[in-house]
Amino acid sequence: MNSPLLQLLVLAGIAIFLILRLKSVLGTRDGYEPSQQPRPSTPAPSRRQDFEVIDGGPDFDITDHVAEGSDSAKALADMKRADSSFAVGEFLQGAKQAYEWILMAFERGQMEEIKPFLDEDVYEAFKSVVDSRAQQGLTVEAEFIGVRETTLTGASFDNATNSAEITVRFIGELVSVVRDQNGEIVEGEPGKSKKQKDSWTFERVMGSDDPNWRLVATGE
Repeated sequence: MNSPLLQLLVLAGIAIFLILRLKSVLGTRDGYEPSQQPRPSTPAPSRRQDFEVIDGGPDFDITDHVAEGSDSAKALADMKRADSSFAVGEFLQGAKQAYEWILMAFERGQMEEIKPFLDEDVYEAFKSVVDSRAQQGLTVEAEFIGVRETTLTGASFDNATNSAEITVRFIGELVSVVRDQNGEIVEGEPGKSKKQKDSWTFERVMGSDDPNWRLVATGE
């Protein structure tokens, strides 16, 4: 066997060996395979989603809304001890829904619908405004846009009676147009929203059979 032919056979053997090694490392691809794109990282679950207090650590369901160690924080902790089903985050979600419902019922003069959820003094104050509008022949066209801000500003708890009070500041947005008996606009502008700022205090006896909170005070 001459030397050129021998060299050719050696090179062919080396080529076959390299091809087999590459296949064993890279695998075999058939047809089109999309290029591998890096996956977006998934955020790790936040510890603040876990409201369980371990070994006396902070309760994030409370400290996410009020300062740790404050009087309001202590009152909220007392509420939880009195009623294990109570959670601050869930309360604020419910308060947000109640704000829209009560506010729109007031704007539309539907007072009997919300009466069971209002303290007597609050009900009478709301009703006097509704009655005054009716006597003047005024009507209100209202559309609720949404709640822009919900902030827990204070909490108190009476250990003797298990009575709890929580004050929440709302910033809502709504369209409100007031018309006189002739249909003329006396307040507001159609399609133009305005901010509504309110500070409401809700009350409930923790651990009682009645799960509802009542609105007992209003302010700005």
